Amino acid sequence: MTPEEAQAGLDRLRAQVDEVDLRLLALFNERARIVEGIGAIKKEMSIPIYEPKREEMVFQNVLGHNGGPLSQGAIRRLFERIIDEMRTLQRERMAEKKEKQA
Repeated sequence: MTPEEAQAGLDRLRAQVDEVDLRLLALFNERARIVEGIGAIKKEMSIPIYEPKREEMVFQNVLGHNGGPLSQGAIRRLFERIIDEMRTLQRERMAEKKEKQA
């Protein structure tokens, strides 16, 4: 492989990564909109934001469908971060609604 061929290959693969990143971004925002709805119901019903049993169900779901190449630990860490950000979003939305009501 020549340096030019290597660079062309890298450019193609990086363009694919960029496309996947934009799809992930759209999916993260779609998930966030759904989580906002969940947060609204939780607020109305006085259900806590943090639900460890539900989070464990999410982990079991994604880990049970993981075919790699990411390890189970990597998938769990990624989803821990996603879930943490979604909890933060719910807290922020609840705080915004309290401020508007005041």
